[in-house]
Amino acid sequence: MEKTETVTSVFALGGLGEVGKNMYVVECGDEIIIIDAGVMFPEDELLGIDYVIQDVTYLKQNEKKIKALIITHGHEDHIGGISFLLQNVEIPVIYASKIALDLIKNKLNDRNIKYDNLELYDEKTFIKFKKLNVEFIRTTHSIPDSYAIVVHTPNGTIVHTGDFKFDLTPIGPMADIHKMARLGDKGVKLLLSESTNALSPGFSASEAIVDEALGDVFSKAQTNRIILATFASNIYRIKHIVETCRENNRKIITFGRSMENAKEIAIKNGLIKDSSIFIDTNAAKDLKKSEICILCTGSQGEPLAALSRIANGTHKQVQLLPDDIIVFSSNPIPGNSASINRIINKLYLKGVKVYTNSELTDIHTSGHAKAEELKWMLRIIKPEYFMPIHGEYRMLKEHADLAKSCDVLEDHIFICKNGDSVIMDSKGCHRGRRVQAGDVYVDGSRIGDIGSVVIKDRKLMSKDGVLVTILNIDPHTHSLLIKPNITTRGFVLVNENAELIHEIENKVSEIVKKSLTTKYNIVDLKNQVILELNMFINEKTGRRPMILPVIMEVNKK
Repeated sequence: MEKTETVTSVFALGGLGEVGKNMYVVECGDEIIIIDAGVMFPEDELLGIDYVIQDVTYLKQNEKKIKALIITHGHEDHIGGISFLLQNVEIPVIYASKIALDLIKNKLNDRNIKYDNLELYDEKTFIKFKKLNVEFIRTTHSIPDSYAIVVHTPNGTIVHTGDFKFDLTPIGPMADIHKMARLGDKGVKLLLSESTNALSPGFSASEAIVDEALGDVFSKAQTNRIILATFASNIYRIKHIVETCRENNRKIITFGRSMENAKEIAIKNGLIKDSSIFIDTNAAKDLKKSEICILCTGSQGEPLAALSRIANGTHKQVQLLPDDIIVFSSNPIPGNSASINRIINKLYLKGVKVYTNSELTDIHTSGHAKAEELKWMLRIIKPEYFMPIHGEYRMLKEHADLAKSCDVLEDHIFICKNGDSVIMDSKGCHRGRRVQAGDVYVDGSRIGDIGSVVIKDRKLMSKDGVLVTILNIDPHTHSLLIKPNITTRGFVLVNENAELIHEIENKVSEIVKKSLTTKYNIVDLKNQVILELNMFINEKTGRRPMILPVIMEVNKK
């Protein structure tokens, strides 16, 4: 009997054709390793949706094969979906680095999820399974303890870069370029490399440059209070904001729950040595303006974040002063520019000075590799095959072109969608079958019960409102007992459109009387009301509100 060849399958359940929702799967025989479980924040048209997560049907169906979930680093688009994943799929163990592990523990505690199988890894860790082995390479990113994942399979070595950049003067440890080079020399079959900044030419600026720029802002603000907004997850940025404040004799007040959590984790892990620099608002009353820095969330214009409330004048503890200096130490995430600009305009109207990242003030740098750094990774790893990951299609396509310029053969490059698999076998790498993949919406604490039909209904209601007509009908005589009751939300102001509402009542009465026959049927009657009333209202107003007929059967004695 001929022995069946062992093959390895690689695919994404999230992260391809989008920024966020990262989840990648390596499957070999009866073993599955999952890399990352992130969330994606919804676009504006996903009304009422809090998060978008992966469809994990395939993992549920193959639950017994799962050996581990391995986390590259602690950002939301890589760990934010863990609590939802654990509610749907049995995960035997989660491996994470120090900072990511603390962030995951906080996240699970917040959701009251008990999970005891969290394991710490570092650059020396080597995990052995029956067919798959895993090791780690330290990388540089905007959060400490970021790693590339190396998976050794019977069909060759896979390198998953995680999020990375090459920073030769980083705030934290250097990326282990030598280990990358050694792997490249031994031979890497398939490279999965992030594509977030593939469209940006050149090299990303070093965090050391940001440190200098922030120092300049602080040195010019000799008499001013500074309010600084950044990503709470950018713990390295928080670290050198602390160091800059210490050099300029400023104390720090933090606002925003995520910022408080980040501060505590940084102190716990020794990234911030002296916690006495942090004070509460009461202690700040005894200090001069030039001795205070407010560190807060809201760099992306989030309406409920601390900076938005400060700009709106609704923050309970902070009121803007005319000579305040506001610093946005971040760049807009795609889709957030309008929200950020609204906040900046409000701040300017209050008369304060605002610094944002620009060619003149390098107060932010990306944690993601730009084009030349992506080429550098390709040259160091020297993969035989390449699959760009983590990015919109245009980013993946550009990254594929960069790979071609670095001598990766065109037919050895796979631009995939979520669910597309790449098979590794004795012949090399080639496209395989599709697995089920897609978006699952999280609305509050409810997972997956909001589908495209509900989203469509919400869009209709947000556009033209809703109209409810309540009908009292005698089921025996098939007659309308009283005139229809009309209620609207988001359609027209009832008090100012009495004539229109009266016309709608008459039209509904006409439709009902015409439709009530000896074969009276509730479903048919509702459909008829919706159909005819829709045309009537559209003709009268040019609008198409969602129409909800409510039929109450009343037995008239």
